[in-house]
Formats: sequence, structure tokens, C-alpha cells
Amino acid sequence: MLRPCPDPNPKGTARFTKAARLRHRPDYLRAQAQGKRLHTRHFGVTLAPMGEGRPRLGLVVTRRLGNAVQRNRVKRLLREFFRRHRTGLPAADLVVMAKKGAAELGYRQVYEELGRLLFPRARNKTHD
Repeated sequence: MLRPCPDPNPKGTARFTKAARLRHRPDYLRAQAQGKRLHTRHFGVTLAPMGEGRPRLGLVVTRRLGNAVQRNRVKRLLREFFRRHRTGLPAADLVVMAKKGAAELGYRQVYEELGRLLFPRARNKTHD
């Protein structure tokens, strides 16, 4: 079983500000070129090191995933995961690409898949 994030953000402090987002195409291209690619069944994640020391999130959810309602739901789940667990994430630009089937997931499944990849302690425990 996956353990909770070391320090989830306390209630009321989990804002998703502009500084926490990848907003421009050059940021995405740099992350894709310099980053390390990790995969789960429903997500592809690119981790690109950065100098600031705070994680930033970029989302890629294509039309192949479903209609606008389904795509927006996936983006909401991913942003919620990022907001809740930002303090436990590595200091890197994270580009999360949703794959087919991600629209059917609930928050718990998103947490379990991404948590295995992104939380170093959980990743080490599963391989012991």
C-alpha cells in the first residue's frame, strides 16, 4: 500500500498559482528535451530539473482522451494531486501527459499511480 505524502499541504494553503504552472511553450519544450521520462498505465510524466527549487506542473490532455468534460475532469484531478502533495514532489518541472483510460480514474487511482513515480520514499519501499 502506498504511504501518504510526507508533508501534505495544510488545509487552506494549497493554492495553484501562476508560479506553480508551466505556462509557455518554451517551458514545455525545455522539459521535454532535458527531462527524464517516466510512465504508468494512464500517465506519462517528464521530470526536468530546474533552478528555483519549487515544482511546477504542466498538463497535456489531448482530444483522444474524450470530450471536453472528460478532459477537464482529468486536469482537475491532476491539479488536485499537485496541490495536495506539492511539498513532497521533487523540485522539477513536471509535465504530465494523460493516456487513454485516464478519464475513468478517480482521485485515489491517480494518487496511487503518480505517487509511486514521484514520491522517492514510496518508490524505494516498493522495490525492497
